[in-house]
Amino acid sequence: MGKGGEKGGEPEAQSRFYTWEEIQKHNQRTDGWLVIQRKVYNVTQWVNRHPGGYRVISHCAGEDATDAFQAFHINPTLVQKFLKPLLIGELAPGEPSQGLDKNSQLVEDFRTLRKTAEDMNLFRANPLFFSLYLGHIIAMEVLAWLMVSYFGTGWITTLILACILTTSQAQAGWLQHDFGHLSVFKKSSWNHIVHKFIIGHLKGASANWWNHRHFQHHAKPNIFKKDPDVNMLHIFVLGDIQPVEYGKKKLKYLPYNHQHEYFFLIFPPLLIPVYFQIQIISTMIRRRFWADLAWAISYYMRYFITYIPFYGILGSLSLLTFVRFLESHWFVWVTQMNHIPMEIDCEKHRDWLSSQLAATCNIEQSFFNDWFTGHLNFQIEHHLFPTMPRHNFWKVKPLVKSLCAKHGVQYEEKPLGKAFADIIGSLKKSGDLWLDAYLHK
Repeated sequence: MGKGGEKGGEPEAQSRFYTWEEIQKHNQRTDGWLVIQRKVYNVTQWVNRHPGGYRVISHCAGEDATDAFQAFHINPTLVQKFLKPLLIGELAPGEPSQGLDKNSQLVEDFRTLRKTAEDMNLFRANPLFFSLYLGHIIAMEVLAWLMVSYFGTGWITTLILACILTTSQAQAGWLQHDFGHLSVFKKSSWNHIVHKFIIGHLKGASANWWNHRHFQHHAKPNIFKKDPDVNMLHIFVLGDIQPVEYGKKKLKYLPYNHQHEYFFLIFPPLLIPVYFQIQIISTMIRRRFWADLAWAISYYMRYFITYIPFYGILGSLSLLTFVRFLESHWFVWVTQMNHIPMEIDCEKHRDWLSSQLAATCNIEQSFFNDWFTGHLNFQIEHHLFPTMPRHNFWKVKPLVKSLCAKHGVQYEEKPLGKAFADIIGSLKKSGDLWLDAYLHK
């Protein structure tokens, strides 16, 4: 190694060289190094200030984070000013750029593919698409109010009203997802502002809560202890490894061999109206996200001012709960169909493309599927390029499929109905693995 300190400062760090063996030792939140384009950064003191949350950056500690860095930041040049003081050196000559045990050709081919997508302007959003999308959400909100104003509060009208509001909420959920991923405007700040408006004022949720949770999922999809979406609080066991571990340890918080049955009673109906609501409110208060709390309060004020004159306080609260209940079903089936049937395991330190393809699958394209899922039927392309506007996924899809075919990486696509069925089939398979291990191992 050359001479130089480790506390940051580019001039001092330029002569310092590190091997992957040394870098991989610094893989904790309290001692974390990252490699980005062969530069080594000590992010230990930075993690708590990271706008995307400390967990997502800590999950990449001790690794080559080049592709993750490019995936999450729409203006890497701007972010470099934050990285500069954290620079402590670079990879030693002869050390592979991608880390140990990586397919260097696959990594380079993927980075070439990303450059091709950039040259094709696939990261440029169509303002008309997102304007019309927001417009159709607001139109549904107005239609719901007009219906109850004109037709009254009968059961049929209320049921139709609930369906309209559910559709509006679901579609607003997909739209906030776009702005949360910085895929609409060229400036991050503009995306953040509109994101807070949509998720806060149109949905009553927290932008910071969503960012800190969802970015972890994207960085390490289907990885236990890193992806919060597979933290099932002992209610379900997922994949092929966790059920066997639970079975061998004789852990039986619930009868997991029946989880494919009680899934219908617990997951779709309760995720949004119970678990997410508790988590969102507690996070905003505990983490002091006061701006998010103000936006959320504005949603509830608007909703109750609109509907209390028709339904009263209790009736309006019941209507909102029913809408959340319906939306939760929509959200769970769409978001879980791409991930639960895929590989769910502990950290394997794969390259970016391989890790995303192992954890995601696509759903066949159609106008309905695009709208119903918010283009999450292109889950593979979305996970590879989170900041790409969703209306361009179909354009990059052939390039991704070609690259996967070249390197023998499985690219899975299925019909919508089969994707739903695979959720239940996967839960049943995991439950059977648990029962076998519980009884016989």
